[in-house]
Amino acid sequence: MSPRLTLATAARVLRQIRGDHRTVALLLVVPCVLLGLLAWIYHGTGVFNGIGAALLGVFPFVVMFVVTSVATLRERASGTLERLLTTPLGKADFMFGYALAFGAAAVVQAVVATAFAVYVAGLDVEGPLWALVVVAVADAVLGAALGLLASGFARTEFQAVQFMPAFVLPQFLLCGLLVPRDALPDALRVVSDVLPLSYAVDAMTTVTHNRTPLGDIGVDVVVLVGWIVAALVLGSLTLRRRTP
Repeated sequence: MSPRLTLATAARVLRQIRGDHRTVALLLVVPCVLLGLLAWIYHGTGVFNGIGAALLGVFPFVVMFVVTSVATLRERASGTLERLLTTPLGKADFMFGYALAFGAAAVVQAVVATAFAVYVAGLDVEGPLWALVVVAVADAVLGAALGLLASGFARTEFQAVQFMPAFVLPQFLLCGLLVPRDALPDALRVVSDVLPLSYAVDAMTTVTHNRTPLGDIGVDVVVLVGWIVAALVLGSLTLRRRTP
């Protein structure tokens, strides 16, 4: 793995993202629209303050998963990946370059979505906003990493989107957003303890309700980073040059 090639890949992907206005809108506008819609639905009930922080992590995670899995598959199906891999560029350079590019996009996405949730939708946050942004970025990068991993098993863009129920929905159901994790049946709680989105939701909720959350979210962030690295490494091992 070459840092120079990884950075070059990241720069190329960022140029592609910047030139695709629909992708930019999907990354920056859609999470804000969904958060605003929920805040409007639950206006005056206090419910949004209970779930808003968790959804601030869930929405970017889902969006990043879809965008990254489809974009990577498109590179492979068009033959671009095969041509790139005839150069000194390695699979790890490709995977981590993509992750770095979408990580940079995730920073912008997290800042925009957090600012919208707090200053427009009225989400109350007891802890520091920068901690909320850090967790949101980690969760978005996790979505990108899992999207890269899922793209290795898909043959078409439609199949890449179809993988979302397998990779995303179980985590959404078991992350503690719908039912507190402590109230889950024992077997499901064990599964929930393994899934990374559970730790993102825990960290978001802690920052929202705790003025000094840094000591409590450290383990959550470490788990998220571990999942990101594991997904990228596994994705680089399973990445195919082109779609059969």
